[in-house]
Amino acid sequence: MEEFPPLVARAQALARQAGFPLTREEAGPSRPSACLPDVGRFLAMLAAGCTGGRIGELGTGAGIGMGWIASAMPADCTLITAEVDARLASMARELVAADPRVEVISGDAVGIMSSRGPFDLLFADSGIRDQAGFDALVSLLRIGGRIVMDDLTPRRAAAPASLLLADDLKRRFFTSVRLATAEVVLPDLQNSLLVGTRAN
Repeated sequence: MEEFPPLVARAQALARQAGFPLTREEAGPSRPSACLPDVGRFLAMLAAGCTGGRIGELGTGAGIGMGWIASAMPADCTLITAEVDARLASMARELVAADPRVEVISGDAVGIMSSRGPFDLLFADSGIRDQAGFDALVSLLRIGGRIVMDDLTPRRAAAPASLLLADDLKRRFFTSVRLATAEVVLPDLQNSLLVGTRAN
């Protein structure tokens, strides 16, 4: 059985109880899903280096990504996570009630984060669908700060006629001249994420 940090395991159990999808397959095309374990490990690796830093998460969901980040970030780091669904935000808030480094806010993630930066790391998991919204997120990063988006399918993993081969908004966002970017294919070879570091 796969090992997870205790906070992540508790978040996964709560997600199951609440009927929140743990995989993209469970979610289907129209529902959000939880942070995948390999995405969580990648976020934890980045969070571990945010000494004295500020991390933002847009789209808390059931708190699984939050769990990975909070479990790895240094003691002098803070995490602000926002979720539009008040029920999910309340569940996540209870998970980290004993951790003063973490603040869970119910409301529009972009609106909340716009006054809380600058950030050393942003996990943008809230479904931003326009260039202006993405540009606003990049502006919330410190120079050298990183932004991560998940829920992509590697181009080579898609079937030849797949809609996934069409123009992908997230990949288009990551062409910003203000970012140095890379796509990271996860070990399952079926999922990938985008990471960018603000250069200017």
